Amino acid sequence: MDRRFVTKSMMAAVGGGLLLASQSASAQDKGAATGSPASGEGTLARIMRTKTLRVAGLVGEEPYFSKDLASGQWSGFCIEMARDIAKELDAKLEVVESTWGNSVLDLQANKIDISFGLNPTPKRALVVDFSAPLFFNSFSIVTSKKFKAKTWRELNDPKVRIAVDLGSSHELIARRYAPKAAITALKNRDEAILAVQSGRADCFVATIFLGLTALKKNPQLGMMVIPQPPVQSAVCAAFQFDNDRRFRDFMTAWANFNRGNGQTKEWILTALAKQDIKADDIPPEMTF
Repeated sequence: MDRRFVTKSMMAAVGGGLLLASQSASAQDKGAATGSPASGEGTLARIMRTKTLRVAGLVGEEPYFSKDLASGQWSGFCIEMARDIAKELDAKLEVVESTWGNSVLDLQANKIDISFGLNPTPKRALVVDFSAPLFFNSFSIVTSKKFKAKTWRELNDPKVRIAVDLGSSHELIARRYAPKAAITALKNRDEAILAVQSGRADCFVATIFLGLTALKKNPQLGMMVIPQPPVQSAVCAAFQFDNDRRFRDFMTAWANFNRGNGQTKEWILTALAKQDIKADDIPPEMTF
C-alpha cells in the first residue's frame, strides 16, 4: 500500500472532520443567537439556553390579548400567564405577533414556544401538544337587535344566518350544532361582527369572553345568549411535540396548580375589568 496515499487520505478525513465540526459549531452559535433549535433540542432546553420564552400575541383579542399600538406594550390574561411562566423558568418574555389561525403554524415553524387560548381539537392534536386545561369556556351567540333565539334547535334552521370566523372553533361548533343554518365563514371575528351590525347575519358565534367584549365595544349589537343545551370546551396552552417531556409536564403542572388555587380566575377577572366587564356580567355557565 502506498504510504503517501494513506497519509493524504487520512489528512483529507481529518480535514473533513474539522470542517464538519466547524460547521456544526457555527450552526450552534447561530442557533444560540436566533433562538432556533439545535438538532434534537427540546423546548425546555431551548428556553433555558436562550433564556427567552416566545409566546404568540394576538392583536385585538381582548381580554386574552391586548396591544397598545402607541407603546407596543402587551396585556391581557394570556400575557399575564406567559409572564408567570417566564418568571418560573427565569427567562425573559418575547411576544411574537400572530393570529388564532397562524399560531399553530408558528409553533410548527418554531417561531414560538407557546400559543395560549386554543381549544384542543382532534385535528390540532395531530400537529401540536397541549397542556391540561387552563379553564373551561362556553360558546355563545351575539345577536342583532331584532334576532331572538335561545336554543341550538332554533338556530338550526335554513332561515337563520350565522356568521363565524373561518377555521375557528366557533365555526366547528356552529356547523356541529346548527348544520342547517346559513353559515358564512368570514376572514376574522371583526368581519363576523360587522356582518351582524349590517344586517347580513342574524348572529355570530363566539366564546363567552369574546362575546362579552364584543358587546361592550359594539353597543349597536343585540345581546349575548348561551344557546341551550350549553356547549363547553377546554382552553389550553399549545406547544411543540417534544421527546423530552419535561416542558409538557411542567405546563400541565403549572395549569393545574394555577387553576386549582384560583390564580387563573384572578388573571381573567382582572383582564375583563379593564374591558369594563364585571364578575357579575359572566353567565353562570362559565367554569373557571
